[in-house]
Amino acid sequence: MRKSEPGRGLSVPRTGWRARIADRPARILLLGYLFYAAVGWGLLMLPVAQSGPVAPLDALFIATSAVSTTGLVTVDPGSSFTFFGEIVILALIQLGGLGYMTIGSVALLVVQHRISRRREAAARAAFELPSPVSIGAFLRAVFLFTFLVEAAGAAILYPMFLRAGVESPLWAAIFHSVSAFCTAGFSLFATSLEGYVAHPGVSLTVAALSILGAMGFLIAVDIWRTLLRRRVSFGFTTRIIVSVTLALIGAGTVLLALFEPTVAVLPWDARLLAAFFQAMTAATTVGFNTVPIGNLAVPSIMVLLVLMVVGASPAGTGGGIKTTAFATLFALVRCTLRGRRDVLLFGHRVPAEKMRTATATFAYYIGFLVVASGLLAATEAGAAFEHILFEAVSAMSTVGLSMGLTGALSEPGKILVIVLMTAGRLGILTFGIAIARTRPDDTAAPQPFGP
Repeated sequence: MRKSEPGRGLSVPRTGWRARIADRPARILLLGYLFYAAVGWGLLMLPVAQSGPVAPLDALFIATSAVSTTGLVTVDPGSSFTFFGEIVILALIQLGGLGYMTIGSVALLVVQHRISRRREAAARAAFELPSPVSIGAFLRAVFLFTFLVEAAGAAILYPMFLRAGVESPLWAAIFHSVSAFCTAGFSLFATSLEGYVAHPGVSLTVAALSILGAMGFLIAVDIWRTLLRRRVSFGFTTRIIVSVTLALIGAGTVLLALFEPTVAVLPWDARLLAAFFQAMTAATTVGFNTVPIGNLAVPSIMVLLVLMVVGASPAGTGGGIKTTAFATLFALVRCTLRGRRDVLLFGHRVPAEKMRTATATFAYYIGFLVVASGLLAATEAGAAFEHILFEAVSAMSTVGLSMGLTGALSEPGKILVIVLMTAGRLGILTFGIAIARTRPDDTAAPQPFGP
């Protein structure tokens, strides 16, 4: 941002804390999510929002979990909060799912028919958009697609919840539809969706909403273009997202169906449905569950961990390192093993910048995970390490699945998980960029590597 000196045509750069924030879109995003969480925390602390006493730290945990669309909870939302409190939680989920920059940018588009370059840069950073995509058209498509899908999901869930005897079935349908599409995993039921383990209607509807949210709004734009042009018009990124997402869910379903004892006792149709749902919930980072996660065998936990680390897709509502980064790393390893100079993915050469970003994202994620797991092991000394690792990955990838550790977290553990959920929603690499200190010599010429 530059301002002109009075009476002169010269421009000088703005300095100070405002410039340090404005020059990094990642910092704007971080402050936006922190603001949403703080407002939500204040609203959830109101007596009108609570059915019974909720500790301030637990209210902050719930607000952060909702804004980050994670779904980890230290208290049961359905019994701890009033209808007003549930509305606040759902509003935070919707704001977090759409993204901090989306709301303000769409409002400016409606009023001013344009947005500033800085806001556009922040919106592109939030959704990890490629440069050819028009930000204005994209944001309008995001809003329209979101509310159409969520309304359709609620309409489908309502009669099923009504027949199941759910209290306030319309509200439950709306809440779970929004929570599923925003991959938040918040449920008004104390045991999530375990009561619907063999119910194909509820399971498949929630799965469809979650997959649409996780694959991202770029998919919606391509679908809209296909409908308008009456011919398939899927871009390169869309093909990667769809292929990787379906492959991971398919592989996870097969492994869980064949080797998980918890689902092996079910009839084959219910067994496949339960296995698919758990693979889907980890891959999309939605966090609903139809079987108790704490009862799963270690091999199944390993499968879920891999799916959670990869996570959802760019411009989606989920977390993880993203399917595109995973595909890039997979192509890099494959081409290196085959001795190829160029890294090819679906017949396209992957630019060096994309490989560097994918590598940095994965490296930073693993480093962050090691530190977070070590700190959680220190704060939760009596917990099994696999529970600690699962909790850390679930928070960092904004999944919301837990092996039972969340409700037993100490106060330092809760604070740490709050930080992990915030970092996960922003994107682990973006979070690192947001908190990194800008050095004066960042733009200096690089020195040769070696002696």
